[in-house]
Amino acid sequence: MSGGVDSSVTAKLLSDKDYDLSAVFMRNWDTRDESGSDHGCEWEKDWEDVRRVCRVLDIPCKMVDLSREYWTRVFEPSLKSWESGITPNPDVWCNKEVKFGVLLDRLTEDPGLSNTPWLATGTLSFSLHAQFSSLPAVRAGHYANKDWKYHNGVPRPRLLRPCDVTKDQTYYLSSVPEYSLSRALFPLGSIKKTEVRELAARWNLPTAARQESMGICFVGEKRKFHDFISQYIPPKPGPIIDLETGLQVGEHAGPWNFTIGQGAKVRGLKEKTFVVKKDILKNIIYVVPGTDHPALYARSLTIRKWTWIWADSPPIELMNPGGLKARMKFRHVMSDIGCSVYSDNDCIRIDFNEPQKAVAPGQVATIYIEDWCLGCGTIGEVA
Repeated sequence: MSGGVDSSVTAKLLSDKDYDLSAVFMRNWDTRDESGSDHGCEWEKDWEDVRRVCRVLDIPCKMVDLSREYWTRVFEPSLKSWESGITPNPDVWCNKEVKFGVLLDRLTEDPGLSNTPWLATGTLSFSLHAQFSSLPAVRAGHYANKDWKYHNGVPRPRLLRPCDVTKDQTYYLSSVPEYSLSRALFPLGSIKKTEVRELAARWNLPTAARQESMGICFVGEKRKFHDFISQYIPPKPGPIIDLETGLQVGEHAGPWNFTIGQGAKVRGLKEKTFVVKKDILKNIIYVVPGTDHPALYARSLTIRKWTWIWADSPPIELMNPGGLKARMKFRHVMSDIGCSVYSDNDCIRIDFNEPQKAVAPGQVATIYIEDWCLGCGTIGEVA
């Protein structure tokens, strides 16, 4: 549980079922690394909300400190990415490395748990689980809800988009391995966000009116990214160059403060400029005028380390001359787009059906077949 309304409603839904239910709160960030004190930090407020909800629902809860694992597995790699000039997505790797990685391992090793634990989350995705050994209908070779699919005679879990597409979080879950996914429950997959709020109010849950959290978890909502990152990466001033004219139009404090497609906020120009390219070796940020400049658009991207959720069974269509016809996203807040996916030696190449704006190296690309999320990878080259 996070202390938000989604995980609170999830806990209530499961508490009404016949589950041996316990709540776990992950503490992923240690503010003592920044200020030397934990006093007044956000995690304390979140933890108190978790305890308030659990008291109402009469379920046990505990806090698990995973701040060290988060630092080494998520934050440090993200820092290295920012320093190298690319734009990482820490939330995607947090799900893989921490929530569905270290946490699930920690719970499995817990001697107080007599059975193999399942992890239920308030994430708005859709994946139902069944004990296949106790379902004769499944042995017949089909499962009507399409939450599991038989592959070579073996039932395997599929990550599906929820009914509320405006809150779809499969993008953030696209790196979760099959083993972890098989032990996950997403009770909110068939519920719209507005209904979640209504249910929380109807059940008088303490978090019913709590606002939704946004932004990178360790940065928070009250700080600017530049102010946060400057605590860990020293400034590295360099020129901002107009790509069309080759003239310097400004100066930046470090390439990690910009991502492709972002407004450069250069003062004194007649037209707004947008970041189109970074030269990390020369420490140059290139910009172009206008929001629809052709240089802001790309037709394809390449990924060197792609992760399929079914790691041993990539789609056979990848080897077709026309590639795998699919849908994809290269950031969370976007509608999926049509594409063709190819396996090119050790790389995955994705060609867009239409040119796409502001495709940033370091971000995560995710592939879908209709509502089925197949996996993801970190964007490398963009063309």
